[in-house]
Amino acid sequence: MARDDDIENLLLMSGEVFPMDNGFWTKIEAWRIEPNDHVPHGIRYSLTLHNRQNQRVLGFDNAHGVKAGKRFQARRIAWDHRHQLVEVAPYEFKSAAQLLDDFWNAVDGVISAPRGR
Repeated sequence: MARDDDIENLLLMSGEVFPMDNGFWTKIEAWRIEPNDHVPHGIRYSLTLHNRQNQRVLGFDNAHGVKAGKRFQARRIAWDHRHQLVEVAPYEFKSAAQLLDDFWNAVDGVISAPRGR
């Protein structure tokens, strides 16, 4: 379960826009909600990376459900997920600190990729 100080750090970053290398930029949004079955950690969030053309190329959020599971198996709906270009995959939220770490590592991977996508 997410620690309160991790969540507070994420909430303090809400609204921040960070210019990155090669014209990329990131935006962090986070706010408290009442914990529920879909969002047990009680945080709604959107962490995004945009390219020079202001297109989102990477995002971590929990704004809508996505199907998780393998083909021909029972599928559950995951609310925490990751967008990379047009692909969407479930994301396992462990803590706000881990979310930030995973996001910044993914940002580094995209920005350092040849031609910066």
